[in-house]
Amino acid sequence: MLNIKILGSGCANCKRLEALARKVVGELGLEAEFKKVTDMNEIMKWPILSTPGLVVNGKVVSYGRIPSEAEIAGWLKSAS
Repeated sequence: MLNIKILGSGCANCKRLEALARKVVGELGLEAEFKKVTDMNEIMKWPILSTPGLVVNGKVVSYGRIPSEAEIAGWLKSAS
């Protein structure tokens, strides 16, 4: 099972990133546990300069933008 974290304050881009990641997980038929990290002290522990951030199995794969579905699919496939 994949462990996916969305790092961000809960802004529109954070919500879009989560929706996109959930969509890709469903399309690939993967099992994943999602966690939203909104506490700034917790977010600052990760090596990101801006939100939203996407963490897959403890590794930051993207931050500061909304990646494409293909990018997310590639990260999820390589992590599973």
